[in-house]
Amino acid sequence: MDSQDGSSAEADGAKERGIVYVWKAGSCCATPERIPGWGGKTVLQAALGVNHGLLLTEGGEVYSFGKLPWRTRVEERCANSPILENALTGQHIVTIAAGSFHNGAVTESGAVYMWGNNLAGQCAVANQPYIPEPHPISISDSETSPLLSIRILQLACGEEHTLALSISREIWAWGSGCQLGLITTSFPVTKPQKVEHLAGRVVLQVACGAHHSLALVQCLPVQDMKPIPERCNHCSQLLITMTDKEDHVIISDSHCCPLGVALTDSQPENHVSCSSLETLEGKSATGSEGCQKSLEDQSLMASESDVASVFSHNDGQEDGGISSPGNILFPDRKGVKEALKNVSDHSFNESMEKSISTEPEQPSQEEEFGACLPSPPGASTSALNSLVASCASAVGVRVAATYEAGALSLKKVINFYGTTPGELGSQSGSASSGLEGLKDSREEQVRLESMQGKKSSSLVDIREEESEGVSRRLSLPGLLSQVSPRLLRKVGRAKMRTVALTPTYSGEADALLPSLRTEVWSWGKGKEGQLGHGDILPRLQPLCVKSLDGKEVIQLSAGGHHSLALTAKSQVYSWGSNISCQLGHLSSPTTVPRLAKVCDAGVWSVAAGADYSLFLVDGEDQPGLYYSGREEITDNNLPENSCTKSPTLLLGCSKLGYISNVTAGGSNCLVLVDKNIMGYIASLHELASTERRFYFKLSEIKSQVLRPLLGLDNLGNATTIQLLQDMASRFSKLCYLIGQHGASLSSFLHGIKEARNLAILKHSSLFLDSYTEYCTSVTNFVVMGGFALLAKPAIDFLSKNEELLQKLSETNEECIQLVELLNTLFFLPVRRLHNYARVLLKLATCFEVTSSEYQKLQDSSSCYETLAIHLGRKRKEAEYTLSFWKTFPGKMTDSLRKSERRLICESSNRGLVLQHAGRFSVNWFILFNDALVHAQFSTHHIFPLSTVWVEAVSEEAGNVNGLKITTPEEQLILLSSTPQEKTKWLRAISQAVDQALRGTSDLPPYGGSGNIQRQEPPISRSAKYTFYKDPRLKDATYDGRWLSGKPNGRGVLKWADGRMYSGVFRSGLEDGYGEYRVPNKALNKDDHYVGYWKEGKMCGQGVYSYATGEVYEGCFQDNVRHGHGLLRSGKLTSSSPSMFIGQWSMDKKTGYGVFDDITRGEKYMGMWQDDLCQGNGVVVTQFGLYYEGAFNTNKMMGTGILLSEDDTVYEGEFSDNWTLSGKGTLTLPNGDYIEGLFNGEWGSGIKITGTYFKPSLYDSEKDKPKVLRKLGLLAVPADEKWKAVFEECWQQLGCESPGQGDRWKAWDSIAVALTTNRRQHKDSPEVLSRSHTQTLESLEFIPQHVGAFTLEKYENIRKYLIKACDTPLHPLGRLVETLVAVYRMTYVGVGANRRLLQEAVREIKSYLKRIFQLVRFLFPDLPEEGSTIPPIVTETKGRTSFCSGKTDSRSESPEPGYAVTSSGLLLPVLLPRLYPPLFMLYALDNEREEDIYWECVLRLNKQSDTALLSFLGVQTKFWPVTVSILGENKKVMPSTKDSCFASAVECLQQISTTFTPSDKLKVIQQTFEEISQNVLETLQEDFLWSMDDLFPVFLYVVLRARIRNLGSEVHLIEDLMDPFLQHGEQGIMFTTLKACYYQIQHEKLT
Repeated sequence: MDSQDGSSAEADGAKERGIVYVWKAGSCCATPERIPGWGGKTVLQAALGVNHGLLLTEGGEVYSFGKLPWRTRVEERCANSPILENALTGQHIVTIAAGSFHNGAVTESGAVYMWGNNLAGQCAVANQPYIPEPHPISISDSETSPLLSIRILQLACGEEHTLALSISREIWAWGSGCQLGLITTSFPVTKPQKVEHLAGRVVLQVACGAHHSLALVQCLPVQDMKPIPERCNHCSQLLITMTDKEDHVIISDSHCCPLGVALTDSQPENHVSCSSLETLEGKSATGSEGCQKSLEDQSLMASESDVASVFSHNDGQEDGGISSPGNILFPDRKGVKEALKNVSDHSFNESMEKSISTEPEQPSQEEEFGACLPSPPGASTSALNSLVASCASAVGVRVAATYEAGALSLKKVINFYGTTPGELGSQSGSASSGLEGLKDSREEQVRLESMQGKKSSSLVDIREEESEGVSRRLSLPGLLSQVSPRLLRKVGRAKMRTVALTPTYSGEADALLPSLRTEVWSWGKGKEGQLGHGDILPRLQPLCVKSLDGKEVIQLSAGGHHSLALTAKSQVYSWGSNISCQLGHLSSPTTVPRLAKVCDAGVWSVAAGADYSLFLVDGEDQPGLYYSGREEITDNNLPENSCTKSPTLLLGCSKLGYISNVTAGGSNCLVLVDKNIMGYIASLHELASTERRFYFKLSEIKSQVLRPLLGLDNLGNATTIQLLQDMASRFSKLCYLIGQHGASLSSFLHGIKEARNLAILKHSSLFLDSYTEYCTSVTNFVVMGGFALLAKPAIDFLSKNEELLQKLSETNEECIQLVELLNTLFFLPVRRLHNYARVLLKLATCFEVTSSEYQKLQDSSSCYETLAIHLGRKRKEAEYTLSFWKTFPGKMTDSLRKSERRLICESSNRGLVLQHAGRFSVNWFILFNDALVHAQFSTHHIFPLSTVWVEAVSEEAGNVNGLKITTPEEQLILLSSTPQEKTKWLRAISQAVDQALRGTSDLPPYGGSGNIQRQEPPISRSAKYTFYKDPRLKDATYDGRWLSGKPNGRGVLKWADGRMYSGVFRSGLEDGYGEYRVPNKALNKDDHYVGYWKEGKMCGQGVYSYATGEVYEGCFQDNVRHGHGLLRSGKLTSSSPSMFIGQWSMDKKTGYGVFDDITRGEKYMGMWQDDLCQGNGVVVTQFGLYYEGAFNTNKMMGTGILLSEDDTVYEGEFSDNWTLSGKGTLTLPNGDYIEGLFNGEWGSGIKITGTYFKPSLYDSEKDKPKVLRKLGLLAVPADEKWKAVFEECWQQLGCESPGQGDRWKAWDSIAVALTTNRRQHKDSPEVLSRSHTQTLESLEFIPQHVGAFTLEKYENIRKYLIKACDTPLHPLGRLVETLVAVYRMTYVGVGANRRLLQEAVREIKSYLKRIFQLVRFLFPDLPEEGSTIPPIVTETKGRTSFCSGKTDSRSESPEPGYAVTSSGLLLPVLLPRLYPPLFMLYALDNEREEDIYWECVLRLNKQSDTALLSFLGVQTKFWPVTVSILGENKKVMPSTKDSCFASAVECLQQISTTFTPSDKLKVIQQTFEEISQNVLETLQEDFLWSMDDLFPVFLYVVLRARIRNLGSEVHLIEDLMDPFLQHGEQGIMFTTLKACYYQIQHEKLT
C-alpha cells in the first residue's frame, strides 16, 4: 500500500500487513511460527518448493530460505533465515514461483530470471546442472521477423519443467517431459517454446504439478462457436456413437479425443519417462512379454476405472455412485478381466508383430514418435457389441441410461490399443498387410497431429451452461438398429424450454473484471489421474477437462500428483492421487474432478502441496484454514503415517489474524497474514465474503427457481414470456457480474489491497447500470401482472418448493402467499446496494477526512445508497400501477397497459373536470409517466407528455382553479375542485413532462446535488409527434423543436404519402431554410426542393429538381416560380435539352430572358409573356445567322433584321421563324441591294418581287455601315434586361423599388443576411474557406462618412465593394454573381456571335450604371458620375513627366482615381469575371483585320534589330549601342535580334494579362516610360520627344511585343475606357498605340 496518502489506517497498517507464518505439513495441530531472522518487511507473495521457499517483499526484493543446494557458498546452502537474492537488486520483481528444486521471478518489465536445479533444463540454460544465482533468460518469438522479446505475466514451476504466461496470454514452456505440451521428443528443451496447441486462446492462469500442467483458459465467445461437426476433427471418430443391443440402443456423445495420449516414451536413453510402459523396441521375446504385461495392466487399470465410472453419477453438487444393488455392471473383477482379455489379445499380439517386423531397419524419427500415439480407430462396432453382450449376459439386467462426465467408454479403451478382432479376421490371414495399413494410418495421424500452429478449439458448447455433466448416455428400449441416426439424435435432445436461459455476458464487464467463462486444460503425466480426463494416460498436448465446463473455475492449483480447481461459487473440485485423502473427499474414481467437501462455508483460496491440500474458507469474522492430507501420528513411539479423513480446521491459524494468502510446498505450509487496523482489513473481508455468498445465493435462485419457472408450459401470452425472458436475462447478467466481482475481490485480497482499486469504486457505473437495468425489468414484469400470472402454471412447482423459496427469500412469515414470496425473492438483489453503501462508508472512516480516498469512498457510498432508495421508489410505483390496472375497466386496459408505463395520478375522485363539460359526461384524466390520458365513456385520447404544455389559468378569467393544457392540436381547460388539487396536478404534470423530456426516469441523479428538480419544463423543447386531425398534416409525423404546442425551430416533417420537409419551422409552419421532397409515383422518383420558405410556402431563393430531370434554380413566391430563375431541361443526351435564364411571374416566363435551345443550336434573347416569346428579341444560331426584331407567340412576326454569316442583310417583314413575308430590303455583301416584296423561308428559296440596285463604290462605303449601325435598335434595350435581378437586390436591401427606401434599414438587412448565412454555413464549415471567413469578418465594419468626401473615403468604399462582391453571402456579391452567370449564359456557346459584341458592351455599361445607383444609395455622400474629388494637397513625390523628361511636381492631368465614375469604381470588380466571353466576342469581331496585322508582324519580325530599326525609320541617335543580356553589357551587332528596347517590349506584353481598360492604359504608359529610360541612357542628356521621333520607336516595340489579339485589346480599351481619360496623357499614348496597330496593317513591305 502506498503509505504516503496521509491516511491514518494506511500508515499504521503497512507494518501489520503481509506477516509470514510457516509450519510443518502433516499435523493438524501444528502451531505456525514466524521465520527466524526475518525482519518486519511486508511480504506480497511467497512460494514453496520441496525443501525451500521464496518471499517477495513490497519493495520488489526476493529472499530465499530453506535448503538451497545450488548456492556456491556452503554456509548458504541451508538457510534458516531468509537470504536476499543480490543478483535481482535493481530489478523490481512483481511475481515469483518455486518448483520442487528451482525458482523463477518476473520483473516489472516482464523479464524472467531463473535459478536452482537445472538437470532437466528447467531453468532454460543448456548444459549446466545448477544455476546458483538468478539468471535472465530470453523468451522471443521466432515467427516475428525482428525477434520480439516476449513480456511475461506469470510463472509456474514443476519438478522438471517451467511454464510462463505471456502478456498476450500465450504459454511458453521449457524443461523436460510431456508436461511441456510441446511438439517435440528431444529433451531437455532449454530455449523457451510456445505451446502452439493453445495459441490464439486467452489463457488466464497456469499451474504446474510435479509432472503435469494445468491452464485456465477463457471460453471462446459464443459467435466463434462453430456448429458441432459430426466427426472429431483430430481423430475422425464419430462424436455421437450408437450401440444397438437386442431391444436397446445406447447413444453416447461422450467422445473424448485420444490425441496427445503417450503410450510410451520413444527415447530409451532418456530417464524422464512419460509413462510406466517399457519402450516398444523390445529386442527379445522376454522384452516383448514384458511389454505386453505392462500394457495389459495398464489397459486393465484404465478399463476398471472406466467401468467403475460408468455408473458413478456426479451431478456437480453431491457425488456418490448411483447404483441400486441389483444393478452392478460386472459381478466381479474377474469378469471384467476376462472380457477385456478376449478383446485385447489380438491387438497385443499385433503390436508385438509390429515391433518385430520393424526391428531390422532403424525406425525414423517420425515412426518412433508414432509409437507414442494411439492407433487410429478403424474398428467396426461388432467387437464392442459382443463385449457389451457378454457383459450384459453376465449381469443379466438391462443397461440403464447413465452418464459420467468425461469418462472414456469401453469402446475407446479398445480403440486405443489397436484394431478389434473382427477387423483382423477380415484381413484373410495376411497379418502383415494389416500391419502396413495400420502403420500408414498411424503415421498419417502423427502428421495430422503435428501440424504446427493449429488453433485449438474447445469441443464443448458454452451454451450448454446448465448441463452439469456434458456427456449423456441414453438408452432407448425397443428401438431396432435400423433406426436412422438422425432420428436418434432428435429423440436424444432434451425437450426445449419455452424460454432459453442463457447467461448474458456483457463484454464490458468481461474486459474490466475476471472472466467466469473458463475451461480447464491439462497435459503431462496422468498416472494418478491428475489430468482429470477419466483415465490414467499421459497427454502430450493440452486437452480440455470436459467435466469442468460451465463450472466457472477461477483458480487452479497443482500439487505433487493431484489438482484443485476453485470456482466462483466458492466450491473446490479435486482430482488425482488421493492416497493421503488430499482431495478432501473419498469418492472414487479420482480420475475426474469431484466436489471436495471442505465445510459449509465457501472456499476462496486453495493451495495444493506434495500430498496435502489447504483450503482458505470464509469464517464467522475472519478466514479459517482447512487442511486435508498426510498426517504423521506418533503413537507408542512408532511413527506411522496416516491421513485426515476429511478436511480439518487448523485452529493454530485461526488466532493469527486475517489470512490473505496460503502457499503449500513439499513439507512446509506458509500463510501471509494481515492485522486488522481500524477495521480496514475486516471491512474488505466482509465485503468479499458477503459478495461471494450473495453470488452463491443468486446462482441458487437462478438454477432452482428461475430455470424451472422458465421451463414451465403455458406461461401465458407472448408479452408475458418476453418480459419474463427479459427479466431472466437481466438477472443472469447481474448474477454473472456479481460472480465476477466476487472473484475480483478474492484476487484483490491476495494483492496490495489499495482501496482506490476496488471494482465497485473504479467501475461503479457498471454496477449501478446492471442493478438499474435489472430492477427496471422486474418492475416492468410486475406492472404487467407480474408473478400473479405465474400462479396458475407454476402452482405445482411453487407449492412443492415453498420451504426453498422461504429460505432463499429470507422471510420467516408463516402465512405469506407464494406469489408474494416470488416478489420478495426477485427484489432481493436490490437490498445488496445498501450493503455496498454501508461497507464503503466503513472503509471511508479508516482514512483522513481530507484525503482523496475518503472523498471517493464517501461519494460512491452515497451513489449506491441513492440508487437503493430510488429503486425502492420504483418498486412502489410499479405496485401502485398494478393495483390501478386491477380496478380499471377492462377494454381500455389492453390498449393502455404497457410494461414501462407507470401511473402518477388520476382523477377518479372527480378532482379534475373538463370546463364546459355536459352534466352527464364522464371525463377521467389519468397521468402516466409518458402520457396524459383523457378517458370518456367508451373512448380515450392519449397525449404524449413530450408535447404537453401546462400552465395555470390566470384568475381574472373567473376560473379560480383552472389549468390550461396545450397539445399540438388541442387546448383543454381543466377545473380542479380545490386549490390544493390544482397545485398537485400542476406540479405532477410539470414534473412528469420534465422527466419525459429528460428521458432519465430510470436513473437517479447520482451524487448529492442532483436531487433538485426543475419545477417547470421548458416551453421550447425537442419532441416527436404524429398529427391526427389537422387537415393539412393528418397522419404526418414531426420530429424536432417545439414552442408552446407548435413546431418551431429545426425539425423534420414526414407525411403519410411520402412527402417530407426537413428544415426550419416558425409557429407551426415551414419558415426559413429547408429541404422538401415529393414522391412522383409515375416516374418512381422524387421532386426535390432545397431553399427558403415563408409561412408554409416556398418563398425566396431555392433549387427545385423535378422528377422529370428538369432543375430550376432561382426565386419562388407562394410555392411558384416568381422572380429571376434558371431552368435546365433535359440532359445533353436527352431528347430536348434546353436552358432558360430570366424573369418568371407566377410560374410562367414573363419579362426578359435568354433561352438556349441546345438541340436546334439556337439562342433567343428577348421578351417573354406567359411562357412564349413575345415582343422584341434577338436570335443567333450556330450557323452564324442573326435575327433581331419582333416576336409574337413564339414566332418571328413583324419587322426584323436578318444577317447571315457572309454579311447578307435582310430588313423587313416576317411572318414565321426565318420566313420572309412582305416588304423588305435585301443587301448583298458587295453593297448591291434589292427592294420589294419577299416571300419564303430563308435558305430554301425566296420569291422576290422588287428592284435590284447596284450603287457606286462611294455609296456602298457610306451604305454598308448604315445597315450594321442599325443593329441593336430592335433588340431589348440594355437597361430593360435583367430587371428582376436588380429588383431582387433592392428588395434584399429592404427597398420596394430602386432607390426608394431607408438607407439604415438597408445596412441592417445586409448585416442580417451576412449573419444568417454565416450561421447556416457553420454546420458545414468545409463550405467556407479561411479567406472567405476573413472576408466575412471584415465586412462587419461599415465604412464611416463624416465630414467632406476625400480620396481616402473613396478608397475605403472601393475596398469595401471589392470584399462585398467577393462573397455571395452579401447582397451585392450575390447580385454580381448572378449578373456574371446571366452574362456568361448569354454570350457563351451559340451566343459567341460577333454580331452581339455591341450588345454585350452595352449590357456591361448598363450593369455599371445600375450597380452604381445601388452603391450611391448605400453611400449617399459618394459624388455622382463624372464629378471629381478635390485632391488633398500632400507633398507628392516628384514624378517624371514622360513628354518632358523633367521632374515635375505638378500633375499634367488628374489621377485616374480622382474622378468618380462607375467604370473606375466597379469595372475592377466586374470585368475580370466577364472578361472571357467579352474578349471572345472582340476577337471574333476583329478576326479579319487581326489576321492581316498578324501576318505583317510575323514577316517584319524576321529582321534583325538594326535592320528593323532602320526599316521603320528610327533616328540613329536613338539606337541603343550596348544592350544588357543576362546582366552582361554587349555591343549591338548587325545580327543582334530581340535585344533592343527589351524591357519596354516585355512591359507591353503584359497588356494581355490585365482586364480593365485603366490597367491596360497603365501598361501602355509604363512602356513609354521604359522607352524614355532606354533612350536617356543612350543619349545621356535631357531631350523632348516629338511625335515624329517617338512613333517609329514605339512601332518597333509593338512589333517586337508580338501581341496576337492587339486589335481586340485596342477596341476593348476604346469602348470601355473612362471618357475623362481620352484627352489626358494616357489618352494620347493610347491613340499612339492605336495608330501603330493600323500602321502595321497597312505597312507595305518593299
